[in-house]
Amino acid sequence: RRACCEAEGGWERGEGSMAEQSLANGGSSVKDLAEPLLPAFEDAERFKYEDGASAKEVFGSGVNGFAYNDFVLLPGHIYFSADDVTLRSKITKRLELSAPMISSPMDTVTESTMAINMALQGGLGVVHYNCSVREQMKEVDRVKRFENGFITDPKTLAPGATVADALQIKKRFGFSGIPITEDGQMGSKLLGIITNRDVEFVRKHSDTKIEDVMTTELVTAAQGCTLDEAYQVLKECKKGKLPIVDAQYRLVGLVARTDLLKNKEHPNSSKDASGKRLLCAAAVGTRIEDRDRLDDLVTLGLDAVVLDSSQGDSIYQLDMLRYIKNKHPGLDVIAGNVVTKNQAYHLIRAGADALRVGMGCGSICTTQEVMACGRPQATAVYQVADLAREFGVPVIADGGISSTGHIIKGLCVGASAVMMGSMLAGTDESPGEYFYKDGVRLKKYRGMGSLEAMKKGSAVRYFSEEDRVRVAQGVSGAVADRGSIKRFMPYLVAGVKHGLQDIGVRSVDELHESLYNGRLRFQVRTPAAQMEGSVHSLFTYEKSTA
Repeated sequence: RRACCEAEGGWERGEGSMAEQSLANGGSSVKDLAEPLLPAFEDAERFKYEDGASAKEVFGSGVNGFAYNDFVLLPGHIYFSADDVTLRSKITKRLELSAPMISSPMDTVTESTMAINMALQGGLGVVHYNCSVREQMKEVDRVKRFENGFITDPKTLAPGATVADALQIKKRFGFSGIPITEDGQMGSKLLGIITNRDVEFVRKHSDTKIEDVMTTELVTAAQGCTLDEAYQVLKECKKGKLPIVDAQYRLVGLVARTDLLKNKEHPNSSKDASGKRLLCAAAVGTRIEDRDRLDDLVTLGLDAVVLDSSQGDSIYQLDMLRYIKNKHPGLDVIAGNVVTKNQAYHLIRAGADALRVGMGCGSICTTQEVMACGRPQATAVYQVADLAREFGVPVIADGGISSTGHIIKGLCVGASAVMMGSMLAGTDESPGEYFYKDGVRLKKYRGMGSLEAMKKGSAVRYFSEEDRVRVAQGVSGAVADRGSIKRFMPYLVAGVKHGLQDIGVRSVDELHESLYNGRLRFQVRTPAAQMEGSVHSLFTYEKSTA
């Protein structure tokens, strides 16, 4: 706990809200808790002196390029608690996240498990496309079906189906409790439900019909009931699934007890416009055949598509953008990658709903070294965001993130969200298995430009699918175990909130306002200053992230 001083006394920064601290330090009524917290000084006094430099002074030069470690933010005036900070931010023209963090579309980072848990924590997962269309569709479908509120298209079976059919649905989609209707379709008369208890002791799965073992004494709710009413029914009857029926007892929906519990446990989860299903994005390439892949993904309720290319300013991506906007006008498109204003302008003109910024700055990316092309990330994000804001297009900082400080810095130079690869690759929810080396628990992590990933299909991202000799733009490696996203994401969110508190802003919108009006101040760091600002002068030390 750090002591922070005001002009007329001091208060200590703890876990409770500032209003609670005020009450503990002399406030006398509950009314104080409802009163808005105000700065101790007027703006003229709060910003009387201009220490450091503005973002325009630091990043506006066309000569020097800065990475996140090259600068630090100067502290502002604190008059609120970290709990009062909101990180809600737009990541496209239409989509908004409560935690501006996105998992990268890499085959060692994001599949359905990562995408589900990112959305539950208020972020977003982008399912990679280094796989077949069918495999990618399966991953996206799992995300969209994970938490439904009212499930309007549940899996159903006819009474003549077998127990083996029910077990196959459970194996493929991960749930049981399957409604049985007259013809096996929604809108047909409800006859029963098949659960784990019904099939637990059945030995001949293929020979046993569902009508012989299903539960027929059902508790149902009438069409038109609310989720709260459905929850009360489930609470009273202690069932796992609640069929919703119309006046003729035809199945029109289903409510799962687990979904209702998840809604309570994750109030800030990222949901689509219906408020029932988790947000999910997926990556596709820019080839002609990728159009068919996209069309298939859209049928699953995809919320956003990422056009995945190392260099986004190409005729291929522009054509793909125009195709999507013409055929799927309601689908948000995150275009990129870009690092210059010209690149950004071309994609914005073609209809991009958001821009992904970064070229050669990822921990496993060698584009700047091998291709001599790219840009230091902080400068790239600032320059692109400075242009994109004129068109109302959000920017996503992709790459170069290895700490909460880097997330904060990415937001401070104009990004509305950050995209992370190596930060999340070591979590339980990323694809792959853990292994040990020298006593350290690790997980495999590779760049999509590595020869290993290219052989599997990602060469199209680097315009190299037809090259006889492929030039790698990434490497394969390993990252340390970070535990579960369920613990790691709350740690990242808390760290970013405390960072914005130190800067003296209460939201991402206020942060960006301060960035462009010059009140957010920066300090460029020399190599000696960078060393001073990190852990030093210790023989040994331990670093924990959660």
